[in-house]
Amino acid sequence: MASTVNRQSVNFAFYKVDPAWRRLPKEEREASKKEFGAAVEEWRQRMLLIPYSTVGLRPETDFMLWRIADALDLLQEMSRALNRTALGAYLTTPYSFVAMTKRSIYVDKHVHPGQEGRRAAIVPGEYRYLFVYPFVKTRDWFLLPIEQRQEMMDVHIKVGHQFPSVKLNTTYSFGLDDQEFVVAFESDKPGDFVDLVMALRETEGSRFTLRDTPIITCIRKPIHETLDDLG
Repeated sequence: MASTVNRQSVNFAFYKVDPAWRRLPKEEREASKKEFGAAVEEWRQRMLLIPYSTVGLRPETDFMLWRIADALDLLQEMSRALNRTALGAYLTTPYSFVAMTKRSIYVDKHVHPGQEGRRAAIVPGEYRYLFVYPFVKTRDWFLLPIEQRQEMMDVHIKVGHQFPSVKLNTTYSFGLDDQEFVVAFESDKPGDFVDLVMALRETEGSRFTLRDTPIITCIRKPIHETLDDLG
């Protein structure tokens, strides 16, 4: 059945700077960062946009832009604008996960204010850390009766409630990208996220996980600090 709810288009765009950029004169690097940062700030007027640094945390990526827009077209328009900057000429995109928001079918029995899954819009918090990964379930999962899936998800949700310091944002990629979901966990306590993931590994539902990598740890920073981390 077609949805009548306006859904958000979501993108987690990870960028890697070419080492050749770091060998440019300092004045040229500073000018390119200023231009790129100004472009990002301009696009923040048209979408929800949060920058994160990944320098030193993953070898294949240096920073990430979490972008939430009203349409996929806006995401592409912004990417085109960034590609035209001086810094953009030195950037590659090792990962770019595209998804949309959707109300979860499993949360009706679990009600609390601001609950993830009961809303069709993402409302990011002010947390310092973000843990992002694409997620694919086995085909066997979708062939199970809905009642059996609900029972396992009830356990999954109950485990999540044991870690209130970790906020979950689930987005849906079915047909849009290679993964089925992109999950993004916000927290100020990385240790709590580690414990949450370990606890979820022990649930029955985890047997139906086909792929949940790469898992990328991101640190939220203003765009100028994010770019300064590049060198």
